[in-house]
Amino acid sequence: MTPLEFDASHLWHPYTNVADPGPMHLIDRTEGVYLFREDGTKMIDAMSSWWCTIHGHRHPAIVSAMQQQLEQMPHVMFGGLTHNPAIELGQKMVSMLPEGLDRIFYCDSGSVSVEVAMKMAVQYQMAHGRAGKVEFATIRGGYHGDTWKAMSVCDPVNGMHGLFRGALSIQHFLPRPLVRLGDDWIDDGVQNGLAALEQLLKEKGDQIAALILEPIVQGAGGMYFYRPDWLRGAKSLCDAHDVLIIFDEIATGFGRTGRLFAIDYAGITPDIICLGKALTGGHISFAATVTSRKVAYGIGDSEAGVFMHGPTYMANPLACAAGIASLGLLEDGDWQARVAEIEAQMTTELAPARDLPGVADVRVLGAIGVIEMKDTVDPGIAHQRAPETGVWLRPFAHNIYCMPPYIISPDDVSRVTAAMVALARGDG
Repeated sequence: MTPLEFDASHLWHPYTNVADPGPMHLIDRTEGVYLFREDGTKMIDAMSSWWCTIHGHRHPAIVSAMQQQLEQMPHVMFGGLTHNPAIELGQKMVSMLPEGLDRIFYCDSGSVSVEVAMKMAVQYQMAHGRAGKVEFATIRGGYHGDTWKAMSVCDPVNGMHGLFRGALSIQHFLPRPLVRLGDDWIDDGVQNGLAALEQLLKEKGDQIAALILEPIVQGAGGMYFYRPDWLRGAKSLCDAHDVLIIFDEIATGFGRTGRLFAIDYAGITPDIICLGKALTGGHISFAATVTSRKVAYGIGDSEAGVFMHGPTYMANPLACAAGIASLGLLEDGDWQARVAEIEAQMTTELAPARDLPGVADVRVLGAIGVIEMKDTVDPGIAHQRAPETGVWLRPFAHNIYCMPPYIISPDDVSRVTAAMVALARGDG
């Protein structure tokens, strides 16, 4: 049995029918922006391996940091113990985040960081005598992970977890912000979508612990970009009703939108922020839930007196070392200029897709490029073409999109955009 035959017979891949997994590429090694198949064929990783390898694969600084840490201390429990990698990474994160977000809870993955944020919100409300505040509000089109509570705030109709909506906690879903990024802001609450939030909080505010959403860019829920003005209005409404606001920046954090965090466009500070993916430059799974002293100390005043969560691999030193190196590259590098160049080039090169008959929209923000189709895209076609085009794309729903590493060259950006336009055109 060949390795690929064993894979097809025994390994279960994400979002895949085990009886018909579709085309599969056996990747032998990675380097920079490239994935190398076992036969030597190389493909540009236009997905940044699910949006996390912002500095490219096997970046020497991150690899070296992990190797040194591996020889010194790969892991130690975080209960009652601490270590310098966790402390140094925390110092870097606090210096990067908006003032006031300075209590860091390290997690295993982005989905877990959402679970942690939701537990924080509920325990905080209980500590303040608001035991009825155990529900959550969110907006349509969102995606927050695959774990159980996180699924309950993903879009229950059009999202990836609609199948489970009868088994999940019932949450409150609002219309997605109605004014797209790039359009003129409309102050009217009905036309911009804030009126729905205002009405919900008037009616159900005593039941809602927090509003959770992805700021500016909705990722796996549809690659929808919206105006930051909505976030400012939402924060004001939530504050008035003692509802916390949680920003899920797992996909957008650490420069993906052209700014360090998507919330930088809005100029507001959430009560809790979820971070992951690019935190380690995509070299090892890691995440963090960061909150304010108000929330952290409030939880300390709860009946339990402690926050009731503690992953085994919390603050894993190996992951912390990778995170220190990754954030160091953002501190010392010219990532912002590179992302701006990627944005300008993709804007120009994806523009012709607007005239194609099957295309509904084309949009670009930072190192995110999207061709939205009128009909659902078959990802299998992109997978089959990848060795020929030399570009690894993974479309979903109606979207052909890319999120390349920031180190991608202009020539490789052109290869990515050409592959996207060709797929939208239906070539081959």
